[in-house]
Amino acid sequence: MPHIVPIPNAPDFTPRKDVAAPERLIEGAPSFQTWELDTALAEAAKWGQIRTGVWEATPGTTISIKGDTFEFCHILSGRVEIIEDGGDTFPFGAGDSFVMKPGFVGQWKTIETVRKIYVIAS
Repeated sequence: MPHIVPIPNAPDFTPRKDVAAPERLIEGAPSFQTWELDTALAEAAKWGQIRTGVWEATPGTTISIKGDTFEFCHILSGRVEIIEDGGDTFPFGAGDSFVMKPGFVGQWKTIETVRKIYVIAS
């Protein structure tokens, strides 16, 4: 098994396709594509699984609840706003990176079709 996993901006295999769960949909009709590139069990007991890949979403707004999940995101293209419940609005676009920490509750608003690289620890 290689110890380096390249993360292409445009993976060359068919993504998993999905739509927003009705109970999480706030606005629009966003659709999602996920190219999961790597999954590994973490050695640290706190994080059971690490997932890495590329994700894309069309415009719309959904409820985002991280629970015990930690997610690093790097935006490749498009624009989003992350709105924390009772807090601030954070705009992100191509080239921006951010972390959504465990316990986050808020909204993910895709303004312009977005593509991101993600690393999720759960």
